[in-house]
Amino acid sequence: MNLALPDTYNAATTFVDENIAAGRGKRTAIYYQDEKFTYQDVFEKVNRTGNALKELGVEIEQRVLLALPDCPEFAFSFFGAIKIGAVPIPTNPWMSANDYEYLINDSRARAIVVHESVLPEVDKINTRFLKHMIVVGKSTGKALSYESLIAKASDKLAAEATNSDDVCFWGYTSGSTGSPKGAVHLQHDMITITDLFVKPVLGMNENDICFSASKLFFAYGLGNSLYFPFRFGASTVLWPDRPDPEKILQVIDKYHPTFFFSVPTLYARLLRVEKKYDLSSLRICLSSGEPLPPALFHQWMDRFGVELLDVVGSTEATHDFLANRPGRAKPGSSGEVTPAFEAKIVDEEGREVPIGEVGNLMVKGDANAPYYWNKHEQTKRMMQGGWLKTGDTYYRDAEGYYWYCGRSDDMLKVGGLWVSPIEIENTLMEHPSVLEAAVIGDQDADGLIKPKAYVLLKSEFKATDELRIELQSQVKSKLAPYKYPRWVEFVDDLPKTVTGKIQRFRLRAR
Repeated sequence: MNLALPDTYNAATTFVDENIAAGRGKRTAIYYQDEKFTYQDVFEKVNRTGNALKELGVEIEQRVLLALPDCPEFAFSFFGAIKIGAVPIPTNPWMSANDYEYLINDSRARAIVVHESVLPEVDKINTRFLKHMIVVGKSTGKALSYESLIAKASDKLAAEATNSDDVCFWGYTSGSTGSPKGAVHLQHDMITITDLFVKPVLGMNENDICFSASKLFFAYGLGNSLYFPFRFGASTVLWPDRPDPEKILQVIDKYHPTFFFSVPTLYARLLRVEKKYDLSSLRICLSSGEPLPPALFHQWMDRFGVELLDVVGSTEATHDFLANRPGRAKPGSSGEVTPAFEAKIVDEEGREVPIGEVGNLMVKGDANAPYYWNKHEQTKRMMQGGWLKTGDTYYRDAEGYYWYCGRSDDMLKVGGLWVSPIEIENTLMEHPSVLEAAVIGDQDADGLIKPKAYVLLKSEFKATDELRIELQSQVKSKLAPYKYPRWVEFVDDLPKTVTGKIQRFRLRAR
């Protein structure tokens, strides 16, 4: 399904200007620490930021890197750039100088908006493309003060007359399988997600308050904390710190959000906080980044009385293409296809497989990125005739629910039969001692592939041979015997991407 949009369309008008036209100027748009920003404040700051960028010479289609924590200036810079036809690129504010140098050289960004805490790393980079460094907070050297620039800029700004198919923003992939790739998104992508997924599936409205533990520089967090609430005149809580379970619960207790977004690992840690906090305001809780174990779904439901809705998306797809829906979630599944997408499961030759058979998931929708920047071969491999190759293996049941079986390169073949590492991990996590688990294939003495489990225990349990045998027996009793892990290695942590996805390729490299 595609939305009918005019040829001349600028996304900033939808997510910023229309809230003023709808009479929401006095409504709170952003809660940030002890400050509140109304939609009128947002409108004016977006305009000032756009004008400041224009005065520096930033032109239509030129890239502007954002290296900011979750803060109001992120919202102002993101939509300010879009409004003048420039292209914002959200990036992780906790990276190294080498990472920023790669992103700037790859994107050829002309300007970067950074937080003062990021400045020491950005100061180290060497690039011929970057012309302006704008600092939120204390600026030094050649860096420009964000606050000074927007104070001098006009708060009146007409949106650039971009086309609905013009480039709007980029999102860099997390780089779990190689160097990050810039997924190019168009002006119509965000409204496609809000109007064809958030509105009909999640039912967000102007009375909601959103809080996302996943940050704005992720594709998941960008929707959760910014363009979801801005589309409906709702409020968002921006919290700049790294995720800490107790602090996150304190934020929920303070602001009483109705929507909460996080990842399975953090939900598990939130459940382990003993102190009681008021979470009664929550009506929708979404989980993404990794499949949600059924045991975690039930624990959250039992404690807080709210479903954990497992949803699946990607940087390339803008946001979610599969989602469990309120009131009809199937624990362990990734849910159904959202109205913004089509989906199919195919074999290695591209033929659709029957219901119940495992294959490669492909999705098609108007919010899919049309290409990766300067990555022609990767574009050809992953974006095929409007269909995005997700790199995930799934099967679909008779009711239309999709069940994750692992990354295409994570599936194991044991004794000639396909084995999903996720299935084994979920079974291990049902044991009361297990906090997290990751399963890969390893060779036995005969050179045959068998499952191997890396297990992170809860703090009150100790690694023993008896517990190792107990975990193996649990898998044998619940799954087909050939699926049990022949080896169980207890670890202090598991390698992950910044989005919280377990990097099984790093475990294989061990």
